[in-house]
Amino acid sequence: MGGTFNPIHFGHLLLAETAYHQFDLDEILIMPTKNPYYKKLTNSVTEEDRVNMVQLAIEDNPHFHLSKEELDREGTTYTVETLKNLTEKNPDCDYYFIMGADSLYHIESWKEPESILQMAVIVVAGRGGSSSSLNSQIEYIENKYEANIFQLNSPNLEISSNDIRRRIRVGESIRYLLPQAVAEYIYSNHLYISSGEEE
Repeated sequence: MGGTFNPIHFGHLLLAETAYHQFDLDEILIMPTKNPYYKKLTNSVTEEDRVNMVQLAIEDNPHFHLSKEELDREGTTYTVETLKNLTEKNPDCDYYFIMGADSLYHIESWKEPESILQMAVIVVAGRGGSSSSLNSQIEYIENKYEANIFQLNSPNLEISSNDIRRRIRVGESIRYLLPQAVAEYIYSNHLYISSGEEE
């Protein structure tokens, strides 16, 4: 499961945990992106901060593992290159790619979507009220690319990293939105307190 994780929160963790059990996976790789082509990160939060927050969030879960696969590459990172690297390193593994519904709607604009859909089973998390349109998108992508796409049977937590950053800037509580250890890291390192949002 990739993402900027800026910061990681309970929504991310619930999706990963649900996928682990629903598809009987061996482990979940939590993979912070380095330099996604579609999003500019805030200058106030470093790559090291995002890694530290992920480590704190998953330290009590033995089947969650931090992956620096994308962080160790230079330049813009693309999902297709990440999957190629992973499958070359571990040719006997079957990979499941966990994504949000919004990503599935835009996957045809990604670099080499047909290769992504061949190298991984897609596990998609829906958002509230999007089931019929999401089902149509899944059917469309499956038929066009002969892909395997499954929906996560996960409760829908309306938590966003953007809202967490906003709450911190304006002094609202972030309790119960993310692990306490992550919240303490954010506060102790004075993250997200400026108003210069770029994301």
